[in-house]
Amino acid sequence: MSNLKDIKRKSKSVQNTQKTTKAMKLVSTAKLKKAEEAARHSRVYALKINEVLSEIAYEINKFKIVGEGNKFFDTEAKVEKVDIIFVTADKGLCGGFNISTIKAVRNMIDEFKSKKVKVRLRAVGKKGIEFFNFQGIEILESYRGVSSAPTYEKAQEVIKVAIADFVAGVTDKVILVHNGYKNMISQELRVNTIVPVEPPVIEDNQLHSSLMDFEPEHDERILDELMRKYFEYSMYYALIDSLAAEHSARMQAMDNATNNAKARVKELNLAYNKARQESITTELIEIISGVESMK
Repeated sequence: MSNLKDIKRKSKSVQNTQKTTKAMKLVSTAKLKKAEEAARHSRVYALKINEVLSEIAYEINKFKIVGEGNKFFDTEAKVEKVDIIFVTADKGLCGGFNISTIKAVRNMIDEFKSKKVKVRLRAVGKKGIEFFNFQGIEILESYRGVSSAPTYEKAQEVIKVAIADFVAGVTDKVILVHNGYKNMISQELRVNTIVPVEPPVIEDNQLHSSLMDFEPEHDERILDELMRKYFEYSMYYALIDSLAAEHSARMQAMDNATNNAKARVKELNLAYNKARQESITTELIEIISGVESMK
């Protein structure tokens, strides 16, 4: 009898878990639609500004006009210290979403260390911060509550300090790592070198398609403003893209958990019915044996 009660209690517990995971899936689905739309709109602008900056970098490197004023485009400078900005979630229950980013950062740290390059970490998101703190790895800057509710102002705050250190010569490269949204059921790890801006590989027959006239002597205020927008929007897009991917991963994880709970309830119901049948059979045998002994 105690076995029946245990099975029934377990079944009730799993059913409650199933209700919770189903509710979380519905919440993530609703949030995903909004985050996906924001990421899609932001992606268009982000790709265009990246395209423009890449072409400028190509022209600057082509004519060898990299100097003090064009440090952002000097891809041949020696790299001795790197800032890695990585984005993880503030919340869990989203499958392998966070661990993918963390593994990528760990691999990059090991790779740079093998080249005698010093690495500094700037962490966005509670889960990444907690992981590296637990591992005893120093984090230069920590930002909590940013990845779960991204705004342009928060993105400015994160990227501004990193770029200031690059300009001051404290670091030689700034890399942005995040797990981005690919589609409803999958995410894609994205590693972007913010500075120095990498020039694209352009074939000779592609040069005539450029719509930009490059004038090195022109007022640099336009370029400075463009660079500022590029830095800020790259960070902002990474936050929005990461949030959409987080909701996608959580929706998928909760769907899998709901299906697993459903299968577990079915197994427990079968075990309960089997145990109940055995209990009834045992009682019948005892009754029949008692009647037989009275004859």
